[in-house]
Amino acid sequence: MGAMMLVPLDVASAQEAPKPADPASSQDEIRQFCTNIADPARDQRYLLQKQELEQLRTDIDQRIATMDKRKAEYEDWLKRRDDFLKTADLGLVDIYKNMKPDAAAASLNDVKTTIAAAIIMKLSSRQSSLILAEMDAKKAAVITNIIASASDPNTSKSKDPS
Repeated sequence: MGAMMLVPLDVASAQEAPKPADPASSQDEIRQFCTNIADPARDQRYLLQKQELEQLRTDIDQRIATMDKRKAEYEDWLKRRDDFLKTADLGLVDIYKNMKPDAAAASLNDVKTTIAAAIIMKLSSRQSSLILAEMDAKKAAVITNIIASASDPNTSKSKDPS
């Protein structure tokens, strides 16, 4: 009876043993798997690319806004500078050109600082230096700062020349 039992066990174990895989069917399964996941993978790549593009667009929009703000500041500065230079009318400048430095300095000490700076800026450097030397030291320093700010292209609207 022992021998009979072995045969059915051998047959049963032979039936449960995995069959060797057919290389052609294995390739078909791989191809099918790749085909099944290709669309979701492509969709995920597109989604990631779209998110990156949206982030880039946001960054560009922020940079454009910053550039527009700086452009507006520059245009405002340029307008204020031009207005400042127009303040010193040529006729007024001619009056100070013909004055002695000590008399011009005394007169400009009593004039609004921005107007005095505009006038001095339009005079020759020799005349300007003689007048500034005769002026009150504090007012001369303020005028010098205004003139320096007016010729500095990096001056923004947040800095007032006076």
